[in-house]
Amino acid sequence: MNTLRKQPVLTAIMIVLAAFLFLRLTGEQNETIIQLPTSALIARIVAHEVAHVSIRGNVILALSKNGKVHTRTYTGNPSQVREVLIAHPSVQFDETPPADDGWFMSLLPTILMVAFAIWIFRSMSKSIRGAGGPLAVGKSKAKLISSEKADVRFTDVAGNEAAIHELSFLVKFLKDPTRHGRLGARVPKGTLLEGPPGTGKTLLARAVAGEAGVPFFSVKGSEFVEMFVGVGAARIRDLFEQAQKLAPCIIFFDEFDAVASKRSIAGGYGGHDEREQTLMQLLAELDGFSPMSGVIILAASNRPDSLDPAVTRAGRFDRRIVVDRPDRAARTDILRLHARKLKMAPGIDYAVIAKMTPGFVGADMENLLNEATILATNDGSEEVTQAHCIQAIERVMLGSQGKGKLMSPKEREIIAWHEAGHATVGHFLPDADPVQKVTIIGRGRAAGYTISVSDDERMLMQVSHLKTLLKVLYGGREAEKLLLGSDDFSTGASDDYDRATDLAHKMVTRFGMAPELGDRTFGTVRQSFLGSETEANYSQKTAEAIDGEVMKITSACKEGAMKLLTLHRDKLEALAKVLLEEETVDDVRLAQILGPRPTA
Repeated sequence: MNTLRKQPVLTAIMIVLAAFLFLRLTGEQNETIIQLPTSALIARIVAHEVAHVSIRGNVILALSKNGKVHTRTYTGNPSQVREVLIAHPSVQFDETPPADDGWFMSLLPTILMVAFAIWIFRSMSKSIRGAGGPLAVGKSKAKLISSEKADVRFTDVAGNEAAIHELSFLVKFLKDPTRHGRLGARVPKGTLLEGPPGTGKTLLARAVAGEAGVPFFSVKGSEFVEMFVGVGAARIRDLFEQAQKLAPCIIFFDEFDAVASKRSIAGGYGGHDEREQTLMQLLAELDGFSPMSGVIILAASNRPDSLDPAVTRAGRFDRRIVVDRPDRAARTDILRLHARKLKMAPGIDYAVIAKMTPGFVGADMENLLNEATILATNDGSEEVTQAHCIQAIERVMLGSQGKGKLMSPKEREIIAWHEAGHATVGHFLPDADPVQKVTIIGRGRAAGYTISVSDDERMLMQVSHLKTLLKVLYGGREAEKLLLGSDDFSTGASDDYDRATDLAHKMVTRFGMAPELGDRTFGTVRQSFLGSETEANYSQKTAEAIDGEVMKITSACKEGAMKLLTLHRDKLEALAKVLLEEETVDDVRLAQILGPRPTA
């Protein structure tokens, strides 16, 4: 009913007409009208039952004496009734010539009702059709971005240079569709962008359209799957028909796995049958149009492993571009790109911020700067500083700062020794990541935390480095044992033990770092950008051997952490004391307390 809101004058007119019809119909319903023949009307006049008569052409209206009953008589010659009325002067009557528009006035209510019904129906049809309702259930829900509004360029995308290079040929094709055909090359019909969430797949697709200056159809895979069988297939057909009319253009499927996931072996019913019909229609459309028509199809998925093989075979979506997590240099570029829109303080070292955010994707970096802007606004600052960005990193990674939490002096001491244990082990192990900050001020669920930042982003992890990570994780609990005794410690190491157990288990089952079990992996792993699932493919005896190897690794690393803390107990106590007094220690202050780091 949006049309009604947009046309207030027409709405007012329709309300007035509706009120007129209502009053007209209500007025007639309050009166009792009886159709009488002429003879019956004359009989009532003679019997003195009529109080007033009106003669209007060949229509005679009579009102009974009780004022409730009306009679209407149609006669071709009202002179007979007129003579009876003259003979009975007690009955009042009047006679007027018939109006020329009498027939129109009698039909006016019906005409107005029909016109009002038609107008309402057309208004609802336009509204529903625009919203994709039942009158347009088979219409595509794709959002069309015209070439004039496609304002995203490759310069607006950072950290994905390899993907930009791969997609640049599509821009050239859209600008000149005959360019690749000169040597007989076939332009891929479908290009699949795959990668973790937030890496910029949708932004890259829009940048292709912006660079080429062509229309851009954007649709989510979930919009094709409906309760009614055949709706999704109809929308696929409609989408490709629209695209052919606007070629050259781009069709972009987001959440592609929602419509193109693997079909069940035994077939499906209900929703599965609808999804499979949609998928088969998509395959038919891919086979039915020529790539030289100027329609480029892009799709994005976080689960490429779940796509149906018929979709990714040669001749369909046979070009796959991985949009992976950015490295440190790419994260620096992403930060600079997003910072252009904000009021940042001069001299901010974005490389340091990128160094502290390993594993972050483009969406994470944008959210990080937004959090820094919020912190700066709350502080009353006129610009976003480096300190605000560092606080935002901790806010994003660990949660909000736990101000106002009441802890007993003993709990503060335990937390101080725990975090000092992590920092001390990390400081005195040469291949450990340098400690950037230690604090006993809680954030989120963490009562305290230690932040270590790697100088280099490692692509490969050696056994020695993994064991170093385990020793750092066990450093907190082992420091508590030195404070409280070997048989008494707190529950603060639960997260450390979860991470250590998971890492040691992967060392044995996935990385082949347990020579006693042979050079093999254990368990079938289904990996995707959203995580991995492992299914056991080994016997119970092998499972027991795996547990033994995991225990051997964790025990050795735990003993190594205790040995290191015992050797440097004086430094451990000094750091814990400073934490109790100052609550937070940075890398410079840490070096003053613990001394220089040993070299490898």
